[in-house]
Amino acid sequence: MGREKRIVVVALLALFGWVAAAVGAELDPARLAAIRPRMQQFVDRGEIAGAVTLVGRRDRVVSLEAVGYRDLAAKAPMQPDTMFRIASMTKPITAAGIMILVDERKLSIEDPVEKHLPEFRGIQVVLKRSKEGVILAKPSRPITVRDLLTHTSGMPGGLPPELADLYLKRDRTLAEAVRAFAKRPLDFEPGTKWAYCNVGIDTLGRIIEVASGQSYEAFLEERVFRPLGMVDTCFYPKPAQAARIAVTYAVEQGKLVPAKSAILGPPAGAKYPIPAGGLYSTAADLARFYRMTLGGGSLEGTKVLSPASIAAMTRLQTGELSTGFTSGMGFGLGFAVVRSPAGITEPLSRGSYGHGGAFGTQGWIDPTKDLFVVLLIQRVGLPNADGSEMRRELQSIAFASLGK
Repeated sequence: MGREKRIVVVALLALFGWVAAAVGAELDPARLAAIRPRMQQFVDRGEIAGAVTLVGRRDRVVSLEAVGYRDLAAKAPMQPDTMFRIASMTKPITAAGIMILVDERKLSIEDPVEKHLPEFRGIQVVLKRSKEGVILAKPSRPITVRDLLTHTSGMPGGLPPELADLYLKRDRTLAEAVRAFAKRPLDFEPGTKWAYCNVGIDTLGRIIEVASGQSYEAFLEERVFRPLGMVDTCFYPKPAQAARIAVTYAVEQGKLVPAKSAILGPPAGAKYPIPAGGLYSTAADLARFYRMTLGGGSLEGTKVLSPASIAAMTRLQTGELSTGFTSGMGFGLGFAVVRSPAGITEPLSRGSYGHGGAFGTQGWIDPTKDLFVVLLIQRVGLPNADGSEMRRELQSIAFASLGK
């Protein structure tokens, strides 16, 4: 590498806080070895059937462990390549799809949503709710793509009554569902509050379709999964993949039993991919996505996003608004961002980013320390998946392995 090129690389690393990746301390293998027995304790106590954990850095995976069972009834052991429903960990990947189109100048995050989806023209906001009824008005400004990415659009978090079973039946297209979303008034003025909003992220999936001219699923496959080698990340698993999916469990009368909710898997002929939470993936695939973010949008010479887009996704975009499900959190574009490390995020540096999923899955990336962790479990009924003891223990061990 020539001197000028070397200077450019170092400048980029400094810009994104990645100098630590080049000169950071090595991880202690002996400390990392504690992950497996610690996760096994959760299995032995009957809190989870099994788990896959991964610890990685920008340039490699340093720990990959599988404990317990993928399927308790079949006595099928958990394997490193077991597939999991990652639920809301899908959201940053949908955001990446949007930012690819931003890089191509096919849209801007400042665009009004109605520019791409005319059905949002004329949307109203709730001024007051009372026994006498609801008072509506025109919002002070249109909702933007940025608002959707940061959960500040004011769009209601739940599904419209006529689509209450959308995530179960999956029988509508994105276009059909989003047209119904657009008929509902906003709960608050855009940009003034934070409220976690699945339908807002689903709306981003439809914007991807309109701006790219492809289906949402096809776009992500072509522009994210295939370039990054994420061979087991998909919305509709093939039969061979379905055979590797971990069973999702609930706890009833102190015992793990298969969860009954139909939302746990797509029915035959499903049309709706759920951009807010429909993906299946593996620890190895997620590691490749997170390594790409640590690499400024590129992995092993393959560019998916620009460094500027990665920087925008992973920096605080919500100011002082109260956000997230644990203390000290803010939001970037699709990613949650650690604003002030506290409690569950105490081992992480300020500016770390990630996302969890409804079934206990977690992925958190610390660019300052050049370290990320992936926790894959399938459990419903956790009081707060973002604050689970499994996540706390994995992070504690992984970050302690950096030493002093």
